[in-house]
Amino acid sequence: MAFSTRSKSPRAPLNEAGLYDYALKALGRHMRTEAELRRLLHQRAEQGPAGQSVIAAVLARLKEHGYLDDKSYAETFTRLRQENEKLGARTVRQKLQQKGVAAAIVDETIEARYAGTDEQTLARQYLDRKRIRKPEDEKQTARVMRRLVAAGFSTGVIYKILRQWDIPGESLSQLDNLDDSALIDEN
Repeated sequence: MAFSTRSKSPRAPLNEAGLYDYALKALGRHMRTEAELRRLLHQRAEQGPAGQSVIAAVLARLKEHGYLDDKSYAETFTRLRQENEKLGARTVRQKLQQKGVAAAIVDETIEARYAGTDEQTLARQYLDRKRIRKPEDEKQTARVMRRLVAAGFSTGVIYKILRQWDIPGESLSQLDNLDDSALIDEN
């Protein structure tokens, strides 16, 4: 059994220069939104109004130097999720909102990135990427539907794909009774 060499005592709050360096290192590890970085800095800053003003100064300085930009983050995040993971707009929108990106930036970014995208083609690419094949029975059909809903595709596109796979109508009609939240729950 190995023991940690790190001390369990709380760390001393960082001053503005220390927080700035800490923020640069955190951004160097991976891109972060302003909200994510604010939460991270809050853990290392002095508590109270003095700490909040230091965090605000550090964030302003990072923005001024171009190291922190939620719009750029949202564009990169959306592009990577669409091109690499083949995710639909709804899931990408939810993930950006969870990361604290402003609604206006999320809406603008999603609209710009997904405006010319054929959702059905993207959904098929997602299925290929995940190696999901034509379902053989109702249980597999429901599983495919849940996966596609969780990936951010509309139920209309999902039904089109399933119908092109010649899924029996009775299997699809039974799935009509499920709402999107029920489909997402069992992933």
